[in-house]
Amino acid sequence: MARLLIVHHTPSPATQELFEAVLAGAGDDEIEGVEVTARAALAATASDLLAADAVVLGTPANIGYMSGALKVFFDAVYYPCLNDTAGLPYGLYVHGNSDTAGAVRAVEQIAKGMGWARVRPPVEAVGAVTGEAREACWELGAVTALAAAGEV
Repeated sequence: MARLLIVHHTPSPATQELFEAVLAGAGDDEIEGVEVTARAALAATASDLLAADAVVLGTPANIGYMSGALKVFFDAVYYPCLNDTAGLPYGLYVHGNSDTAGAVRAVEQIAKGMGWARVRPPVEAVGAVTGEAREACWELGAVTALAAAGEV
């Protein structure tokens, strides 16, 4: 069975909404053969990542950067997983009150350094979460789950 790992930091209602949409898309009944595991960024480990066939990353934008929790995850997995996760399909969603650009740039630089393959453009939600942002996160979850199964 393929495995999708969702690594998230959800300190606010807005990031929780986006996380739930990703989870719903990834767990859609029409997607078969994919086990979805969600881990808080501070709890996710190198073993979790090494067992994954794809990963979705979720973070708020904090002072122009990804959350400290997601950065801790990257610090913990970068070298232990660097050689074994090249080509890993990944997706990203970011929520910010006024801007998401710095957070997106930082995550994408690390993912590129690890040799991961982005499956969709990042979902960037600014301000109140809209139906459009929830739908984009649902699609991100679904497409990344399909990528884990090798169907994308």
